[in-house]
Amino acid sequence: MDELTLVGKIAVWALPVIFAITVHEVAHGWVASKLGDQTAKSLGRITLNPIKHIDPIGTLLVPAVLLFLGGFMFGWAKPVPVNWSNLRRPKRDMVYVAVAGPFANLMMALLWALTIRLGHFLTESANLEYVGTPLIYMGFAGVFINVILMTLNLLPLLPLDGGRILAGLLPNNLSREYAKLERFGFPILVIIIAMGWLSIILGPPVYYVQRIILSIVGI
Repeated sequence: MDELTLVGKIAVWALPVIFAITVHEVAHGWVASKLGDQTAKSLGRITLNPIKHIDPIGTLLVPAVLLFLGGFMFGWAKPVPVNWSNLRRPKRDMVYVAVAGPFANLMMALLWALTIRLGHFLTESANLEYVGTPLIYMGFAGVFINVILMTLNLLPLLPLDGGRILAGLLPNNLSREYAKLERFGFPILVIIIAMGWLSIILGPPVYYVQRIILSIVGI
């Protein structure tokens, strides 16, 4: 995408980023509601309206800066509130709620991969390059950002989804001790990003997961 202007890059990345972040949070709230916690539903957060989920810094500023600098693209939305005590089986259900976000990103990555296929069809078979080419660019952006968010959130670090999953799978005594580390989670993540380690950690899994997803649709 290096040949695109900054405006072109924003046009290509805007929808994939917003949908990746929004649907991720909606998935958390929807699964939580099915398992007994209606907190997100009562606050109107189980909606695909991105305005309900946009975090000015995480959804707009950070992705825009990273896009401009050509860095490792990622972002975040306002977390969907979950009252774990309202879940029917809090420790077990916490795992399901946490898995829902990364799983939603995986499904969206597959849908964006199909968008790439559609773009190639329109470009090569229907001679609609002016429609197909933007879809191809947007599809690759969608696959990339969703795989990034999936792998990032699966890091076993509280308060990320991977940390929630690990806390739910550990024996009760270890889970309680692990939960005490949550206050250190965000500072650790900031250090990882500041030191440039994030791309080193996520680079290999992101590359291979992308290749698998693209190969599924024959790309």
